[in-house]
Amino acid sequence: MGVQFSASDIVEIAVRIEENGGNFYRFATQLAKDEETKGVFQRLADDEGKHGKIFQKMLSNVDTLPLPEGYPDEYGAYLRNYVDSKIIFTQEAMEKELARIQDVASALDFAIRREMDSILYYQEIKAFVSKDQHGIIDEIIAEERGHFEILSALRAGQ
Repeated sequence: MGVQFSASDIVEIAVRIEENGGNFYRFATQLAKDEETKGVFQRLADDEGKHGKIFQKMLSNVDTLPLPEGYPDEYGAYLRNYVDSKIIFTQEAMEKELARIQDVASALDFAIRREMDSILYYQEIKAFVSKDQHGIIDEIIAEERGHFEILSALRAGQ
């Protein structure tokens, strides 16, 4: 049997995703040459910080029920694989990616992929928090979609 995930583990991963996302956007701000792009990256960094705080608050209220699974560790294995392979904004992935990011275009490509991965992850975690918190997660998903749109528009203008 593998490592078990609890609902709090899943929300803690969301906190880390947001923290690492904020760190990435602050890094990207340094790459930007024009003030508009710097401002966009800074706004995204600020948004990620706000999202992280929201998930931190959720940690104290997450359901402590076991994860719904068809067989032992089914969902834990799925999330572990997702987090490990899709990388989202993990520290290891960021170090590898940051070494390859030399300009705004490559930063935008990376950020667009990570925003989509974050959206998918947040859609999945809704099953593990109480229904009264689904609206909060939906709001974060909507903001992450907005980030995707902003980044895509910037990338199209490159």
